[in-house]
Amino acid sequence: MEKPLSHNNTLETWLAEEREVMARLNAGPGPGVSRPDQVAGKTGLEMMQAMLRGELPYAAIARTLDFTLIAIGEGSAVFQGTPGPAHLNPLGTIHGGWYATLLDSALGCAVHTMMPAGRGYTTAELGVNLVRAINLQKAPRVRAEGKVIHCGRQLATAEARLYGPDGTLYAHATKTCLVFEMKSPG
Repeated sequence: MEKPLSHNNTLETWLAEEREVMARLNAGPGPGVSRPDQVAGKTGLEMMQAMLRGELPYAAIARTLDFTLIAIGEGSAVFQGTPGPAHLNPLGTIHGGWYATLLDSALGCAVHTMMPAGRGYTTAELGVNLVRAINLQKAPRVRAEGKVIHCGRQLATAEARLYGPDGTLYAHATKTCLVFEMKSPG
């Protein structure tokens, strides 16, 4: 899978991008859920772009698990995470659920960018393959890059990879989503 949005894989560049995004997000509404009037008539891509600009709330899980949306494009999403002591399992390695949540976010948001106004999705299947333990010294940040493979009227599929600034692959995942018409509030 080609890297959809981030081409410069140095830790210094990643940290600079993270600081820029976090400044916008922290100046905005913070974590939460958008009100229906804030997203009415917007496509999924428009919603995600507004979130990245700090105009709409971002998902609270990102703050809880120390990751953030870094870049968004049509059919793609990049999240950056900071693995740390709060994410360790009893064996002293990063919990598989942390990998899965970061990958799931990139996959879901990539699919979200393909939704026209009034359409939504939900996860039907998530498959995650952990291929290497994250070394906190070697990879103080990791990126999950998701890309849509197919987006149809009823189903969408996507794939993602989780890797470090040196290109080391830590995990990869696939996702199948059910696509549907959203009900109007009221």
